[in-house]
Amino acid sequence: MSKYEHISVQPKALMIINEINKTIIGKDEVIEKVLMSILAKGHILLEDTPGVGKTTLALAFSKTMGLDYKRIQFTPEIMPADVVGFSVYSKDKERLLYQSGAVLCNLLLVDEINRASSKAQSALLEAMEECSVTVDGVTRQLPNPFTVIATQNPIGSTGTQMLPESQMDRFMVKLSMGYPEFQDEIKILKNKQSRELLKSLEQSTSTAEILQMQEQVENVHIDDDIYAYITRLASATREHQLIRLGVSPRGSIALVRMSKSAAWLAGRDYVIPSDVQLVFFNVFEHRIILNTQVSLGNATVHSILSRIMQTVLPPDISRKRAYL
Repeated sequence: MSKYEHISVQPKALMIINEINKTIIGKDEVIEKVLMSILAKGHILLEDTPGVGKTTLALAFSKTMGLDYKRIQFTPEIMPADVVGFSVYSKDKERLLYQSGAVLCNLLLVDEINRASSKAQSALLEAMEECSVTVDGVTRQLPNPFTVIATQNPIGSTGTQMLPESQMDRFMVKLSMGYPEFQDEIKILKNKQSRELLKSLEQSTSTAEILQMQEQVENVHIDDDIYAYITRLASATREHQLIRLGVSPRGSIALVRMSKSAAWLAGRDYVIPSDVQLVFFNVFEHRIILNTQVSLGNATVHSILSRIMQTVLPPDISRKRAYL
C-alpha cells in the first residue's frame, strides 16, 4: 500500500503504483504525481542529477501501463527531423513518403532535453501542445494517449542551457526524484539490477483503460470557489514585486487538471482545496522567473510561492457542500 495519503481508493491506480514500486524504491510521491500528470493529459519534466532513476521511472511506467514507448537522447547534434520525422522521395511510388520520428508513440522519453539546440527543442512544442506534428505541410495526429517525460540535469551542469519559457510552460509539472533515503538505498543495493526488475514488471492496465481513466479525471467537478482560488493564486504570482514572469493561463489550466487528477486518485468526484495545494508547487514553480533587477535577499521561487500559499486563503467548501 502506498504511503502517500491521497492514494487510498482507486484500485486500478494502486495496481499501477504498486507494480512500479517494485523497481523504483522509496519514491512514492514522485510515482503518484507522474501518474496524476498522465491521467491529466500532461507532460512531465524531471530535473535531477544523473543516476537517481529518471530513465528507469519512465521505462517502468511504459511497461506497467502498456504504452508504446520511445526514447531519444538529446545532444547538440540532434535535428528536428529526428524528433518529428521527415519525408523522402520514393522512385517506386513517385511521391514523398513520411518517415516517422521518435515522437510517434504513447510515451516519449526525452533524455537531457537541455543539452539540445533550440531548434530540436522547438520541434517538440507542437507535439506537446496539439498532440500532432507537421512535416512538409502535412499534419499528423499522434497516438492517444500521448505523454512526454523529459529529463534535464540541473542548470549549470556541463553542456546544459536553460529551456525557453515557451518550452517550460508546456510541461504540466516539474518533479525531482532526489537521492534515496539511507534505508531505501540499502534496499536498492540489495536488489536486483534495474534491467532485471523492469523485465519482471507486469502490465496493469490497457490503453483503453487509460483513456477511460483520463475521461473520469476530466469529469471531476470543480466548484466555482475552487476556480476562484486557483485564479487568485495565479494572479498573486503576476502581481508580486519579486517576480518578473508570473504564471500564465496555461499554468492555471494545468493546476485545474492536476487538482482534478489528485481528487480522482483520492476517490472523490470533486476537488477540495487540499488537492490544489498538493500539486501547487509542482505546477507553478518552473513557470516563474524572478525579477533580478530587485534585491531578492534570500528569496527563492519556492519561498515566494510558500508565502503566496499562506496569504491566499482557500475557500471553505466543506460547509457549502453540506447544504448541497
